[in-house]
Amino acid sequence: MRVAAVDLGASSGRVMAAEVGPDRLELTEVARFPNGPVRLRDTLHWDLLALYRGVLDGLRAAGPELDAVGIDSWGVDYGLLDATGALLGNPVHHRDARTDGVAERVNGIVPPADLYAATGVQVMPINTIYQLVAALGTPQLAAAKQLLLLPDLLAYWLTGTRRAEVTNASTTGLLDVAARTWSDGVARRVGIDPALFAPLVEAGERIGDVSPHVLADTGLTGPVPVIAVGSHDTASAVVGVPAEGERFAFISCGTWSLVGVELPAPVLTEASRAANFSNELGVDGTVRYLRNVMGLWLLQECLRAWPDTDLITVLDEAAAAPAFAAVVDAGAPEFLAPDRMPERIADACRRLGQDPPPSRGATVRCVLESLALAHRRVVRQAVALSGREVDVVHVVGGGSRNALLCQLTADACGLPVVAGPVEATAMGNVLVQARALGALHGDLAALRALLRATQPLTRYEPQGDERAWAEAEQRLERTPARA
Repeated sequence: MRVAAVDLGASSGRVMAAEVGPDRLELTEVARFPNGPVRLRDTLHWDLLALYRGVLDGLRAAGPELDAVGIDSWGVDYGLLDATGALLGNPVHHRDARTDGVAERVNGIVPPADLYAATGVQVMPINTIYQLVAALGTPQLAAAKQLLLLPDLLAYWLTGTRRAEVTNASTTGLLDVAARTWSDGVARRVGIDPALFAPLVEAGERIGDVSPHVLADTGLTGPVPVIAVGSHDTASAVVGVPAEGERFAFISCGTWSLVGVELPAPVLTEASRAANFSNELGVDGTVRYLRNVMGLWLLQECLRAWPDTDLITVLDEAAAAPAFAAVVDAGAPEFLAPDRMPERIADACRRLGQDPPPSRGATVRCVLESLALAHRRVVRQAVALSGREVDVVHVVGGGSRNALLCQLTADACGLPVVAGPVEATAMGNVLVQARALGALHGDLAALRALLRATQPLTRYEPQGDERAWAEAEQRLERTPARA
């Protein structure tokens, strides 16, 4: 069976063609296209028509014979449609400043504890609920008859059918996470019309067939169904975790690290809210209980500051650098912005009473040990708050190729790390499609067994002294101001 995975990220999109069968899972990237924000006057937008053009070109490259298509992307952003189904302007980017201060306004209407009890989602200014409240009173929202999150909007353009896939809907702050339905009560309390929301579908359901004009534009031979996959990219990535059994933690590691455990039900306690964990819905009735922490952004920014240094060389230097010479809070707000990352890391070390790293290798060692400490904290919190014990940590995505980070994460967590696959998101996407079409059978365990049988994986056993990690963690809590 040959299917196409449309996998959209904030900086680029791509189309992957996959050959899938009971003993086969092979991916090939057939198209990649840029994606990014466009500022028009004082508003930051997505260029969604350009993104759609890239999708069509990618499907043409994947064809002409395709058995299905599935789409995944980032969450929270949406397009608004008028009564005829036409798009009311390019979607606004989640980093646009229109949501500044909106969360505080919403807190005055729906207390944070009440909102978390209903939706289970951590408070982030980018959440759809805050974007919509910021848009209240605008002519565009007044004219809107329906809202579609971005993968749902692209599926609508391909098929003519409007649906909302549940894993992405769970990122909005407007979904009842326990019932897996839209929360009309939350929407009405903040002034949003629940009629905006499309009917929900679960991953694996058929949205519709690619329309005749799309077949003509792409050269595909119909019929080609569009299958709802885990349309939030992390939902597909977790399907692509090659775990055996339930006792595992996952780290979907790229620019950001999504760290958590897979559960059968959400955790909606006050302790969970205070720890800033999100309950995002997953495939097959699961919940992705996770927290978003800083990932390889710090390393990427350091490399950008050192244009004459290659990654392999600096990782070798980091492996040879002294352990625990300096660590920082990798999730601190001071590291969110681009530029001057090595200098900002050095400044943070000084504020923590530590000598700054004396070399590039030492700086990278500091970054990777700090990321491993962040992984350790979140994995342990997830276990404590959810009650789900874990025996292994799975690292998927681009970070799975960083052997030093994977080893340090194993050492910090005191658990084996299994690294791979790199393409977990696209693989989770195509596995759900293939099962929906009958090429594969079984539950998530069966899909993950195929990953273990077909994909190269690397296992890292914990080494070193656990006390050293505990002391490094304590060092971050003993700032000079607290001493």
